Amino acid sequence: MNKMRGWTAGIFSIAVGFLLATFVASANYLQTTTSFTQQSVHQGDTLVVLVPEGTDSVSLSGWGDATTAHIQRAMRAADFEGKARQQIEVLAPTDLEFSRLILLGVGNPSELPRHTAEEMGAALAAHIQGSKASNIVLDSRLLTNPGVTADVVSAIAHGVDLRSYRFDRYKSEPAERPAQRYQWVVGNAPAVERAYSQLHALAQGVFVARELTNLPGSDGYPAAFAEYARQQLEPLGVVVTILDREQIKELGMGSLLSVSEGSKHKSHLLIAHYKNNDDEQPIALVGKGNTFDTGGYNLKTASASILRMQTDKAGGAAVVGAVKALAGQQASVNVVGVVPLSRNMISEQATLPGDVVVAGDGTTIEVANTDAEGRLILADGIWYAREHWNPRVIADIATLTGAKVGALGTEYSAIFSDHENILSTLREAGDLTRERVWQLPLDGYENVVRSRIADMKNTGAPGAQAGAIFLRHFAGDTPWVHIDMAGNALIDSASGINPEGGTGYGVRMLTEWVKIYSRQQ
Repeated sequence: MNKMRGWTAGIFSIAVGFLLATFVASANYLQTTTSFTQQSVHQGDTLVVLVPEGTDSVSLSGWGDATTAHIQRAMRAADFEGKARQQIEVLAPTDLEFSRLILLGVGNPSELPRHTAEEMGAALAAHIQGSKASNIVLDSRLLTNPGVTADVVSAIAHGVDLRSYRFDRYKSEPAERPAQRYQWVVGNAPAVERAYSQLHALAQGVFVARELTNLPGSDGYPAAFAEYARQQLEPLGVVVTILDREQIKELGMGSLLSVSEGSKHKSHLLIAHYKNNDDEQPIALVGKGNTFDTGGYNLKTASASILRMQTDKAGGAAVVGAVKALAGQQASVNVVGVVPLSRNMISEQATLPGDVVVAGDGTTIEVANTDAEGRLILADGIWYAREHWNPRVIADIATLTGAKVGALGTEYSAIFSDHENILSTLREAGDLTRERVWQLPLDGYENVVRSRIADMKNTGAPGAQAGAIFLRHFAGDTPWVHIDMAGNALIDSASGINPEGGTGYGVRMLTEWVKIYSRQQ
């Protein structure tokens, strides 16, 4: 029996390994390049000059009177004042080697929000990608405060990176990826490089989350998701553990186990631990990793809805991306990411509506709706984090409820917690990254998941509160927050810092939140 199990596991490992070879071959997410220099650069096809608000005349070292006069006239004609997001383009500027000159307003640089600078970089990248430009020189020397310059330049460069990602692994003849060279002329190159390196590591985390979110259900199944995460995280010093179905069963996590019983791809649990701080308990991030959701026997019948269900793993992808970003930044934190992984399918082994399952903490759960599977897998993920890691705080994130979309749309995530310090620090991280959050209430909804036949059931109304109340139970006495990011995982057309497809939503917010919360005593 054991020999047979080992043989089948070997075949399975070969299949996973074949898929991972494809992943790794495509792991170079960007073909654009970014560099920084303190030397003037006079050659390229496009020159971008960052202009603070109130600048009457733009003139750089080496410009003659004719060039300055030409640019000043263009500024007047366009009413260009250097306000943030203002942008004008001058073709064939007088006496310059460049084919085009772009003036990019940055407003008051010391007051420019990071997310605004990132969006400006994304807009610039979209504009450049719509032209024939390939060698772009960006001059920031009109910004005179070195520290502010480093923040503004690195954020704009980060926005360029985020917009330049493409998911094209399934295209037989993919469109040419953005491959521009961005050379920044700055006053203090080492300072800017340090600031940019932090955001570049963050971008790599976003790209991993986008990649995982975009994967179709038949390729991004639980074992493949977990192995891809391992390949991305272990080289950065993250300790990765992957539990399979038998180990999950042995630990008594029947809630997680139940969701994948109808699929040939059974439940897994991914644990990723990054420790660069010996003085604190870990911060636990738990992400929903339902790799495809048919709804089970409560089958999704809307074709538009089920077509997007590969994104049901976006919460888990966000956790993987955040751990990768923190490790890449060498952040001084102790963080553990826990991703319960499942695939919700229909077969004669699948969980039936009305079945009762037993979670890892012994709670009995009536499965009143098999399409409310996300909270079933998160329940055991949260319990595992609490029981095995003794964290100082647990944050779970999931594409959980349509009710959240009805309440808040996609401009905000819904957050639920009884702890004001968690709520305030999440708001801070959300405002910084423009992945904003809005608190919804828990008080008064305690009985919405009461079951007639079990300790609790996995449905209730209102839907967003029912999901949160259900999950709070499994955090026990550990400070906890639930982030419902339904509707934020995928966009149909490029917008802001995101190309079309998976957004990697949650990576940037969680990364900043872990650092902010970690600094609290």
